[in-house]
Amino acid sequence: MQDAALVLFSAGQDSATCLAWALERYSRVETIGFDYGQRHVIELTQRPIVRARLSALKPLWAKRLGPDVVVDLTGYGRIAESALTAERAIEMAESGLPTTFVPGRNLVFLAAAAAHAYRRGISVLVGGMCETDFSGYPDCRRATIDAMQSALSLGLDAPISVETPLMRIDKAATWGLAHECGGEALVELIVEHTHTCYQGDRVHRHAWGYGCGACPACNLREKGWAAFTAARV
Repeated sequence: MQDAALVLFSAGQDSATCLAWALERYSRVETIGFDYGQRHVIELTQRPIVRARLSALKPLWAKRLGPDVVVDLTGYGRIAESALTAERAIEMAESGLPTTFVPGRNLVFLAAAAAHAYRRGISVLVGGMCETDFSGYPDCRRATIDAMQSALSLGLDAPISVETPLMRIDKAATWGLAHECGGEALVELIVEHTHTCYQGDRVHRHAWGYGCGACPACNLREKGWAAFTAARV
């Protein structure tokens, strides 16, 4: 069904922007989230808040936004231990990747999402993967997504499309896309209610939102915000 999409939704800046992008384009939009034992589990708490507030921004979005589901992947999180799922320092590992890399995370997410979408009669998945502003994760590259899209289509014997609207843009442009989709109201919602910080910090409030201000996720969000706001002056 080409008029429906399933958004991989974590309640972060990227997935919230992708949700708005999908609501502008598809007549039925559902969301799926994942509990993989992440240290920043606060994002799961923010999910229903962001969904409700986002759908309230436009009557059309409220009409189009459908059900949500959260999948328990804590077993996977334990075997794919990283600085996001265990008490480890956030640093560069000998592999050349940051210790925040959760091996195969997007592959597992996409497989679970595709299975759910198949049962829901949905053939389009939407994810916030990006290879412009990212931490070097190999499962964020479009080549990886293309390969996974082919594997899912073959494995389900049904066409599966994985849309990645942020793939070729940086964080400043991601803020810009949010503004394009939902104006100042959506930008303010993302600042106030989405969660990106790897440390799960919702105590320290910055111009760009809540976070520790030191982890890689906060740094990317802060730099993108600075570039976005500078361009508007």
